[in-house]
Amino acid sequence: MMSNTQILQRDQLDLSALVDYPEIEYAPGGIGNSPVAMLVHGFPDTPHSWGKVAQGLVQAGYTVVRPWLRGYTPASVKHGASYDPYTAGLDLLAWRDMFAGRKVHLVGHDWGAVAAMAAVATQANAWETLSLLAIPPFQRVERAWRLLPRQMVMSQYMLEMQAASAPVKLAANQFGRVRALWSSWSPGWKFTNSDIDPVLEAFSNPKVAWAATRYYRSLFTLHRVATRSIYASSRKPLNVPTLAMAGQDDGCMQAALLNVMIEPTCFPRGIRSEILSNCGHFLHAEQPDAVLSKLLAHFDAQ
Repeated sequence: MMSNTQILQRDQLDLSALVDYPEIEYAPGGIGNSPVAMLVHGFPDTPHSWGKVAQGLVQAGYTVVRPWLRGYTPASVKHGASYDPYTAGLDLLAWRDMFAGRKVHLVGHDWGAVAAMAAVATQANAWETLSLLAIPPFQRVERAWRLLPRQMVMSQYMLEMQAASAPVKLAANQFGRVRALWSSWSPGWKFTNSDIDPVLEAFSNPKVAWAATRYYRSLFTLHRVATRSIYASSRKPLNVPTLAMAGQDDGCMQAALLNVMIEPTCFPRGIRSEILSNCGHFLHAEQPDAVLSKLLAHFDAQ
């Protein structure tokens, strides 16, 4: 597997992505038209958590693109820039344009899943398939009312992120808050230093920690066009074959929300859901083999 870092200039920001190539891409006479899998991370996370899934996809013949969400690298932080899932979804479409003429499968986890849904709602024909990890589709969120009391308790951290002090608190006490989020969201996962170190390195930069918290603040700024676009796009049908996955033990977003909120008519080309047992929020890092198998089956079915 050969990898490099690509830069995309957009909105006066330098966005970055890891790109992993299968052997056919760089072997003598390589044709350079392998299908593409775009894997998008969430919070608090980086593209590195996709490592094992990416390796498996490359071995299966896919070029793998792992973008950093805007704001998760110092060169993509600028006061006055927008940090919200709708704008991040437009970034994904810009990354997709770099692979014109190829089939591109879009996979998102956490905020990456929300950005992915925004990208599909904006331009469905750009994508071959959509896969959502740990986040349910939102078109029928009102159906989840019986689960909302528990979910509101689980989602209290979102209010915490509204505070001006939130970026500093994420890094305080040797990143105790970041470690606590990982532990409570994936309670059965004994993550190692190598798993979490890329996240701690990213959040050691105060600019990155600031930008990452802006995604949560964007949910409450209804005076902004981008915020209104988030909610408008979340109601739109997603006209691509879709796979939705969740971990049974997710401590951030209840797995039960998945089947409650899915409305098949909002997915004209079909949707399938999978709940992984003995798995939490970071399912692609906890059970990469299971996630890889389900992704490949989803891609190959199209």
